[in-house]
Amino acid sequence: MKKRNIVLANWKMNPETLGKAKEVFNSTRLAAKTLKNTDVIVCPPFPFVFPLSKLNVPKNLFLGTQNVFYEIKGAFTGEVSAGMIKDLKIKFSVVGHSERRAMGETNEIVRKKMAAAFDAGLSPILCIGEKERNKEGSHLSFIKNQIKECLFGLQKKHLVGINIAYEPIWAIGKSYKEAMSPTDIHETVLFIKKVITELFGKDIADGSRVLYGGSVEAINAGPMMEYGNIDGFLVGHASLTPSFAEILKAADLRK
Repeated sequence: MKKRNIVLANWKMNPETLGKAKEVFNSTRLAAKTLKNTDVIVCPPFPFVFPLSKLNVPKNLFLGTQNVFYEIKGAFTGEVSAGMIKDLKIKFSVVGHSERRAMGETNEIVRKKMAAAFDAGLSPILCIGEKERNKEGSHLSFIKNQIKECLFGLQKKHLVGINIAYEPIWAIGKSYKEAMSPTDIHETVLFIKKVITELFGKDIADGSRVLYGGSVEAINAGPMMEYGNIDGFLVGHASLTPSFAEILKAADLRK
């Protein structure tokens, strides 16, 4: 079966109210209805997940969470387990986002979260990406190490169809002019697939999807999708704006 494109909307700690969240969600819902080759995953703040899950959506629009904890239950104030998320009929969860890593999440913590998500029947989206890159290519070793340590020991059956979001930290939250070029994205995706092949086999690599995140806007989404060798996007601030519909259209052009 052909892999569908994915565009993940990471709302972060936005918007300020449930009313505004419903407005943004409704706009995304209308845009998603027009897509033929693309699935849309919206990851709102936790308090908005349940209310939004009660709204009618097209079959290609899904809700996800921005985080998940690795324990099943217990004295972990403020955390949410994979089982709780699954109980809400939510399928996706972002794991290891750079902003979570900046708060202290290590590759080992991310690995435990990936394992917990898989065990609960969720489809986690693993975030990876370097803080900086140089001509010597040390960032490639950094990316390889992230993939290796975050997926170490996980059952191969869980890795079938795995989704990886590549977000170069140095490009996040800036203008489209500072995003990675489609050529550089293409080369990095090839490297990520090569690492997955070395670690888990060509079948897992071929079935995986790599999304790009980092200053994705309507103006650069088309070239990235056409020449970047990606399967979609992880979009931050732009997913809360009217221009998100244009990003979705750009993603959908790739069949």
